[in-house]
Amino acid sequence: MRDSYDYIVIGAGSAGCALAARLALGSTDRIALIEAGGPDDHPAIKIPIAFPTLFGGENDWDYRTSPQPGLAGRVIRCPRGRVLGGSSSLNANVWTRGHQADFDGWTTEGWSYEEVEPYFRRAERRSGDDASGTYGLDGPLHVEDVRGESEATEAFLRACAELGLPAAKDVNAADSTGYSRMPTAQYRGERWSSADGYLRSLVHPNLDVLTRLRTLRITLSGGRATGVEVLDEGGTRRTITARREVVVSAGAINTPHLLMLSGIGPADQLAEHGIDCGHPLPGVGNDLQDHIFTPLIVHCPRPVTLAGAGEAAALEAYEKDRRGPLTSNVAEAAYFTASDPTLPGPDLEISFLPCAFVDHGIDPPPQHALTIAVVLLQPESRGQVRLRSASPLDSPEIDPGYLSDPDGADFRRLTQGLTIARRMFGTTALAPYTGKPWYPDLDLDDPRSVEAHVRRRSDTVYHPVGTCRMGTDDDSVVDPELRVHGVAGLRVVDASVMPRITRGHTHAPTVMVAERAADLLLGA
Repeated sequence: MRDSYDYIVIGAGSAGCALAARLALGSTDRIALIEAGGPDDHPAIKIPIAFPTLFGGENDWDYRTSPQPGLAGRVIRCPRGRVLGGSSSLNANVWTRGHQADFDGWTTEGWSYEEVEPYFRRAERRSGDDASGTYGLDGPLHVEDVRGESEATEAFLRACAELGLPAAKDVNAADSTGYSRMPTAQYRGERWSSADGYLRSLVHPNLDVLTRLRTLRITLSGGRATGVEVLDEGGTRRTITARREVVVSAGAINTPHLLMLSGIGPADQLAEHGIDCGHPLPGVGNDLQDHIFTPLIVHCPRPVTLAGAGEAAALEAYEKDRRGPLTSNVAEAAYFTASDPTLPGPDLEISFLPCAFVDHGIDPPPQHALTIAVVLLQPESRGQVRLRSASPLDSPEIDPGYLSDPDGADFRRLTQGLTIARRMFGTTALAPYTGKPWYPDLDLDDPRSVEAHVRRRSDTVYHPVGTCRMGTDDDSVVDPELRVHGVAGLRVVDASVMPRITRGHTHAPTVMVAERAADLLLGA
């Protein structure tokens, strides 16, 4: 590890790996990529279905939210990757770009769909038949279909057709509306993270990847970011300087936390914890958005679900040629739809999971079951990330504000989605796979029962964004080139810059942000 680099990138996740690799490939500058966690060598990381077993372990920051009034006062688990690859090493492998209306709706110069679409293609290496011509074919990130899809997933797709729902041209086309299998970030049946794609597949001798190094704060001098103060696993503190720029890619939770610890953020929040305000920036930590889902689960009378993933036949299929249920990303198919025909794009994802997905899947029930998860893609509710204390070693306070929108639109749309899910389970196609309800206390004909179910059992889809919002107004944190307002030599490149959450899972658009940011930094 050197004492000085040209660029320092903090966080080796979906964005950080991509950005650091592109900077190294596109220049002769010395790049440091700093990761608080260790190498991604846990065997469960490569097995797609095993992602829930990583929650709460050494590779997870293992955060919790504050009690959520909209969710019956519950505290919600908030997994975040603390390992090489970041949350791309812990997620459910889903590769969805979002909808054209997402990026056109950001109304930020340089970030329209037409302008960002090439960066998705640059990242992608689609395997199989790209009949729609949607994908990139020679990028560092493999995208493929699940190799061990449950037969119940095919029945779900037939159920959608039976109901007269539209099929998606491709879930990653400009218009993602319709039903489709879920493309995954996998390669030959194994997880393919940002670390796999950008750090191992590309050659960059001018890049130092520094793991198990905790960034404590960004150092500032004369209104400029000059480097970082770090803590190694032996307890030694040191400062590393950046000759050109510091780039924070620590994610929508840790990035605003680090900025505030460094004296950049809401002045009252910093004063409350005795932190000198190097630069007041009121928007830091605000506008937290996340996708949540409400499950509808039924027992399955046929042994065709992921409950059999631990059986000898499934293990043999995986060991032999990386096929079978262990290659499942759990969310195998989905129907993207708008709750109101006047909307520019889908605001609901009706996702199909061939298992009983409860308690994050950490202890999967042994019974065969099916879940249709109603995902709220465009929440109106907003939350925030705040300091718990002035200590960099204390976790931040996370309040997503789930179902807190004053008009109750988020709740109403979730209940609309449950109606769709109920119709799906009532089709001829899914009838052979549909048994008794999983939750005997849920009466879908009783509004009070439905409300209790939504508030007691809805949970996160692990997609926090927006806490360092991009824009030009007084409440934004970074400008359209991702430079932190008022601080030279400092940028943010991760999901926190998104002005509004995308209509799909957020790994792919986070990578896109990093691909575009690399061109911005390199002057392409």
